[in-house]
Amino acid sequence: MGWLQSLFSPLKKLWIRLHSAHKKKRGIYILYEDVKSCPYEDVHVLWSILMESHAPQLQLKQ
Repeated sequence: MGWLQSLFSPLKKLWIRLHSAHKKKRGIYILYEDVKSCPYEDVHVLWSILMESHAPQLQLKQ
């Protein structure tokens, strides 16, 4: 049965890698296409506020 495990081990690693990469793309940005296609201006304004609040803030050295 060792040969069977050696056959499926690379496939299992590939499967895990593909699905973990898919999970990294999730989050707030999965809503981007829905927001972009929405005809209401209020939704776009709220989206821009949300994106500004999640933008990395620059730290200035004084």
